[in-house]
Amino acid sequence: MTQDSPETTHFGFQTVPEAEKAGMVHGVFTRVANRYDVMNDVMSMGIHRLWKDAMMDWLAPRPGQRLLDVAGGTGDIAFRFLGRARSGHATVCDMTEQMLVEGRKRAEAGNLTAQLDWVVGDAMALPFAGASFDVYTISFGIRNVTRIADALAEAYRVLRPGGRLMVLEFSQLPNPALQWAYDRYSFNVIPLMGQVIAGDRPSYQYLVESIRRFPDQETFAAMIRRAGFGQVSYRNLSMGIAALHSGWKI
Repeated sequence: MTQDSPETTHFGFQTVPEAEKAGMVHGVFTRVANRYDVMNDVMSMGIHRLWKDAMMDWLAPRPGQRLLDVAGGTGDIAFRFLGRARSGHATVCDMTEQMLVEGRKRAEAGNLTAQLDWVVGDAMALPFAGASFDVYTISFGIRNVTRIADALAEAYRVLRPGGRLMVLEFSQLPNPALQWAYDRYSFNVIPLMGQVIAGDRPSYQYLVESIRRFPDQETFAAMIRRAGFGQVSYRNLSMGIAALHSGWKI
């Protein structure tokens, strides 16, 4: 992974001014918001649901816990968390209001509005007081953050002592042959699906490229440790197509 200068960062395979990335990412998710859940099912053949269930299995939500789900979009993780915890509260924070609008619709349909807050906010400067949450999750979102280290620092700040961080993100397959095959699928099929289903090929081209720019499992685990978290570990899902990272504010 190439090192970016302080003034620039990556937007997929492009090098862009750091100050512009958040707006560009916001544009991507605004454009795809109303087809985002459908595209997740199609792109992963539904496997993303199993990954999110595995996240909940490892997280083991408990009654009364307060969750902050960052880049939580349409609420997939928050709904699962509340279903497992049975009581508690979830705050979904996302920089794209249109994604939250779609999530609110789902919450209203499921009679979950009393247990959920929907907040527009930036992962690098969260609009919450320190030590406010028991659990911080971010699912398929941290690779889109301009400065990952800043987002991890914010996660540490808003968690209570004893709180837990869990990240679900696309990752790297340890087998070069499998990675080659996965790359062929990703670059040739997913943008085409984006064009056909969501009417937006460029956004899904970016999403594929952003996966390739994200650190591998060991590198990202080291970043979590540098943010102050202890007992950091990870689990590969589907041979490493995705990975779960866990850390604790000790």
